[in-house]
Amino acid sequence: MPDELRAVLDDDAWLRAMLSAERALARAQDQPIGDEVFAADGLVADELLSEGRSAGNPVEPLVRRLRERSEHVHHGATSQDILDTAAALVTRDATAIILAELDGVATACAKLADEQRATVMAARTLLHQAVPTTFGLKAASWLVGVVHARGRLAKSGLPAQLGGAGGTLAALGDKALEVLHAYAEELDLPEPVVPWHTRRLPLAELGAELAVASSFCGKIALDLLLLAQTEVAEVRLPANGRSSTMPHKRNPVGPVLTRACAKHVRAAVSVLLDVEQEHERATGAWHAEWKALSDALAYAGGAASALRGSLEGLEVDAERMRANLGADTLSEAQRFAPEAREPEDYLGSADALIDRALAFYRG
Repeated sequence: MPDELRAVLDDDAWLRAMLSAERALARAQDQPIGDEVFAADGLVADELLSEGRSAGNPVEPLVRRLRERSEHVHHGATSQDILDTAAALVTRDATAIILAELDGVATACAKLADEQRATVMAARTLLHQAVPTTFGLKAASWLVGVVHARGRLAKSGLPAQLGGAGGTLAALGDKALEVLHAYAEELDLPEPVVPWHTRRLPLAELGAELAVASSFCGKIALDLLLLAQTEVAEVRLPANGRSSTMPHKRNPVGPVLTRACAKHVRAAVSVLLDVEQEHERATGAWHAEWKALSDALAYAGGAASALRGSLEGLEVDAERMRANLGADTLSEAQRFAPEAREPEDYLGSADALIDRALAFYRG
């Protein structure tokens, strides 16, 4: 995981996000409170987490401390409002970093697609050689998948949360909807139509997009692993995978980490997909989401970062790719293009498809 991502997902980042939510709530109500009330000074995340066990969440001990500074805090909110809004803020910061890593993956794929458009290799179906293709077209397919997944993730996010004790905003009186609007605006978060305390579709959708993006990174990593096998040796990965016992080995650490991270994302997202929650407040499902969300974001960033490094340092052996092509890869050509004598003669629209992929990437 990139250090930058780690910094926006740790316990202190969650604490800062909760404080931002409380500050925005006070401002939305024009409460007479200075920003110093919401400073992190003197607040220890580990202590709040420990004390929060008895209350079921860390917001309750946080509010107790804030009320020692001012009585005008947390008016009209419930603990889930603050923690869900904090999740939205943490997610926004983390997603921006993940998107930047995916941009790096896409840039590397685009470079490979363009530079390797004439590098002939075997297309493989069911792990057997099929017909000739180019490494450029393989990279172009990766490119389109990354851009697709990145675009969907960019549209995902969590709205602000404010519903009060039972989702009615009763404690805010006849100005409740004005406060809700001002609260979301203060945080620069989408304003929910109605509170989403147990309508967890935004979180489930975010999780699904994280799983798709990281899993597609895993697909590219798997292709790299297969191409880098000793007996295939059509690509070489950055030389950072030393073996503890075999000096000759160049283990494909980057793609291995990518796939491991993608598996962790899918495991975490299985928690986020639990949208069957009771009435107006869940009994455990909500509480299980906090770590799962952090894990999904962290491992999604780790998958993209590890893949980016692998692609940016990738060495393509064009001669090996050409040498590995079996004569049988022209068997289809004997029926549809009998004039084809070499693999280069039976590449179809590979070059044009690469151009289409690059145009899609450039938008």
